[in-house]
Amino acid sequence: MAFLTLSNGAIFEGRRIGAPVDRVGELVFSTGMTGCLETLTDPSYYGQLVTQSFPLIGNYGVIPEDFEGMPRLFGYIVRNLSDTPSNFRSQGLLNDFLLAHGIPGLCGVDTREIVRTVREEGVMNAMISDAPPADLSVLQAFRVDNAVAAVTCREKQVFPAAGNKRFRTALMDYGVKRGIIRSLQERGCEVTLWPAGMKAEQVLSDDPDGIVLSNGPGDPKENGGCIAEIRKLLGEKPMMGICLGHQLIALALGGNTIKLKYGHRGGNQPVKDLTTGRSWITSQNHGYAVVADSLRGIGREAFVNLNDGSCEGMDYPELQCFSVQFHPEACAGPKDTGFLFDRFIRMMGGNTHA
Repeated sequence: MAFLTLSNGAIFEGRRIGAPVDRVGELVFSTGMTGCLETLTDPSYYGQLVTQSFPLIGNYGVIPEDFEGMPRLFGYIVRNLSDTPSNFRSQGLLNDFLLAHGIPGLCGVDTREIVRTVREEGVMNAMISDAPPADLSVLQAFRVDNAVAAVTCREKQVFPAAGNKRFRTALMDYGVKRGIIRSLQERGCEVTLWPAGMKAEQVLSDDPDGIVLSNGPGDPKENGGCIAEIRKLLGEKPMMGICLGHQLIALALGGNTIKLKYGHRGGNQPVKDLTTGRSWITSQNHGYAVVADSLRGIGREAFVNLNDGSCEGMDYPELQCFSVQFHPEACAGPKDTGFLFDRFIRMMGGNTHA
């Protein structure tokens, strides 16, 4: 027996899974029906206790080929955890994966009620523990700090193109998902992965054909050093920003970001392309959003979320730059917006109006 205690005082009783340790984190939820392995290994979940809204998790086991990175989440909460996975690619049990990586979790809890609480009251802190804490101050004091520094690579890495090398792309690692690297490789890019704090001069001295800013965890405003370097990179090379990268570009250009009530996490987020009027179902994982109005006269809002109207993408034609809040590499989720990588490829080829 173990408990999930929310900072509003609510307590949920369940059964321990994963590592037998107590842990405080920011409580969020993901609406994906599939993709639990991608969720567990997405560095953007650093500092968070992730609740899966879909009730049955782990039924296709652990598949290392589907991992997006090292697991960085602080805890995992599910309704039912399968101990009899059925998938020819499975290499183990999800509970063993959690245990091996020191991730505590709960099963047998009312995840429907947990999600409803977060939707109604907003993201809050919570604690997984053997007994509910007598004092909630430890929950209320928790903050997700220095998130990007905790998940970025420590040194430069180079990933070869798949097939013929057509371009050399610099990828700034703020917590990158492997799917982004693969999407670039598949399009003929040799990808150079740079640590988040790398100086712009060093990146440009490598003479890449284009620059991609990756996804990542935490409050974008905490990354002052990264924002300063992005400001030097803007306009120097074609640039694409994804998720946190999208937010950091906005801040580098003098825009603003806000924290959403409960964020967008899952593979079923609808967005509208304001140029064509077409809607797309996208994969997302973020708790902050760009304020499009703060960039009037600087950029053009390109995509909006059809659920809450928040900004999902910006275009900066004069800077050869665009950014999106969602994940065009999709993993896990629909791959309908992979064309955005093709747009970036065309920009590197000289067609800056793609």
